[in-house]
Amino acid sequence: MPASAQGAFRHDGGPVAVLLIHGFTGSPKSMRPWAEYLAAHDLTVRLPLLPGHATTWQELNRTPWDDWYATVASELADLRSRHEKVFICGLSMGGALALRLAEEQPSSVAGLVLVNPAVHTERLDRFLLPLVRNLIPSFPGISNDIKKPGQDEGAYDRLPVRASYTLTALWGAVKRDISRVSAPLLLLRSTEDHVVEPSNAAWIIEHIASVDKSETLLANSYHVATLDNDAPQIFAESLAFIRSHAGD
Repeated sequence: MPASAQGAFRHDGGPVAVLLIHGFTGSPKSMRPWAEYLAAHDLTVRLPLLPGHATTWQELNRTPWDDWYATVASELADLRSRHEKVFICGLSMGGALALRLAEEQPSSVAGLVLVNPAVHTERLDRFLLPLVRNLIPSFPGISNDIKKPGQDEGAYDRLPVRASYTLTALWGAVKRDISRVSAPLLLLRSTEDHVVEPSNAAWIIEHIASVDKSETLLANSYHVATLDNDAPQIFAESLAFIRSHAGD
């Protein structure tokens, strides 16, 4: 078990494994209830802390997307060495990392569960990132977009600019190779999200090669839906999806 609510979570359960990936500037805290739910249903669960997260936004500014990806790729390799079926669940940027794993290691991914995944942004200031990444260290943060009162995802209150720029490079890699994704997909999207636009989910569903793909709308949550009012629905539907595709 992790030492703190912000840290990584791991549980050794049954033969089916799940890798959960948190979002940009966030922490495993945003996924912890989901991880604990899956663990309570006898799944082996890994929820790593991505490099540069849950420390300082300045440290995240020094961390390229390759480091985030290397962390989840290592976790997937470890799980696959002992488990035939590994499912990947991603929130926001975690969804982009999950898609990248499915692109590069299709035989290792039994299925994808993505919550408000991001592969681009429609914000106009994205065009400024190449110009200002070495001039302006951070922008105001985009954390805790949660409808349910009293919730905290453990994210930074500043948006590191250099890290945001490297995030766009991750998105570019994911979009370039999206046709390689063939794993079954369950995508859950909040109807009101102040961080990630609906066009992200639409683009993913349209461009992946997966035959088995579905979208569920979450009517009572904002971006961090895993801590919001629809969290029980996410947990239950993801478990049903995993069991269905694991052959249980």
